[in-house]
Amino acid sequence: MKLVLLSGGSGKRLWPLSNDARSKQFLKVLQDDEQNMVSMVQRVWAQIGKNGLSDDSYIATSKSQIEIMLSQVGKDVPLIIEPERRDTFPAIALAATYLYSVQGVSLDETIAILPVDPYVEDHFFDTVKVLEGVLKKSGADLALIGVRPTYPSSKYGYIIPAEDPLSNEYATVSRFQEKPTEEEAEQLILKHALWNCGVFAFKLDYLISLLVKKEMPIHYEELMKQYHKLPKISFDYEVVENTKHIVAVPYDGYWKDLGTWNTLTEEMGSRQIGKGIISEDSSNTHLINEMDIPVTVLGVSNAVIAVSPDGILVTDKSSSPRIKDVVNFKQGPMYEEKQWGWCRILDIQTYADGNQVVTKKMNIKTGENLSYVLSTEKQEVWTIVKGEAEFIHNGNFMLIKEGNVLHIPAKTMHGLRAKSEVEFIAVQTGPVNGFEDTIEIYKEWTEIEQHCSK
Repeated sequence: MKLVLLSGGSGKRLWPLSNDARSKQFLKVLQDDEQNMVSMVQRVWAQIGKNGLSDDSYIATSKSQIEIMLSQVGKDVPLIIEPERRDTFPAIALAATYLYSVQGVSLDETIAILPVDPYVEDHFFDTVKVLEGVLKKSGADLALIGVRPTYPSSKYGYIIPAEDPLSNEYATVSRFQEKPTEEEAEQLILKHALWNCGVFAFKLDYLISLLVKKEMPIHYEELMKQYHKLPKISFDYEVVENTKHIVAVPYDGYWKDLGTWNTLTEEMGSRQIGKGIISEDSSNTHLINEMDIPVTVLGVSNAVIAVSPDGILVTDKSSSPRIKDVVNFKQGPMYEEKQWGWCRILDIQTYADGNQVVTKKMNIKTGENLSYVLSTEKQEVWTIVKGEAEFIHNGNFMLIKEGNVLHIPAKTMHGLRAKSEVEFIAVQTGPVNGFEDTIEIYKEWTEIEQHCSK
């Protein structure tokens, strides 16, 4: 069996920490067994490893998430790259063609699809492992995992089985119901309904045959070329609701969707991350502060205060899901985590003559490098404030360290490799429309050394 973890989403419900460059699954607000701060994707990938599934697992993600994904789960994790976000049906179709035409996976192989951010106990993956056998025994086209509800929630979709799934290893699915009222959910639970946790499995042949019927390419490279034409539709609507023979495997354990601040803070190991003070009479209040300025919370209960370079959120926990309807998300991300480190925008100034000045703080991890690039429009000044690095400018190598100031005119090639952890302030100046003109010449430092003389 092959596992494909879906990593997408813009993370709008967890603003201001999440944004287009750092979705909710990348926020390091959870704790692992050693009390280290980890993200949802790091937590679930570690669980997959504990359960012996990592050698057969892939992560399907968008092009914009490659850097942060590699930074958090490592460079050896196999990624299936979407050229753009187009919902779960196109993502799963692309993954299926990758496994079939690039990896040479047998059409008889079982493919299990999981979200990348479930908050589950380790034994949840024992249930994932039985999906392959259930497909074979039942002869079904799809096998789903349904979570035994612990209360009548209106936040989740429900799987309504034709019989009580506790009386067997699996149950035939009668129908689905999306986010009922709490009163309707109570009635559904009496009918042995299960929460739909977005986990399902199928034979690779089932989906490849479906793509053939839809006259869609079944080879990865061809589907990549036509990806922009695919409908933006979920796998549930496009495939699951049109599949006749579906079974569900019950999971009787802890499961939670950490998609909003009120649910996420319930699983945080600490009430406070970052600088600040929460007064003793501020009960059930959480502070998450990514800035260097302290935040003081006095006498405010049942609240979330989240602070990042993108903005500040102060919300009652019960109101936090409404953030997606309130905040204007047109501003680009002010903080990005990269494979090589991180970048934080400190200031943006636009002037009447059409020029813009952007000030950034950059952090490069030891041994990592920035690509060898050229900008046709903007010039830069770097002030090194920490560490030592190898710097290359128009083919010339030099050693730089704390206190050095580097002037990089437009139309000149440059790159950097950190010998120790490096931080510098970069002031970029150029026309407003000239900040997207960067041309990457070489990405890896070995390439740079090969083509540039020392």
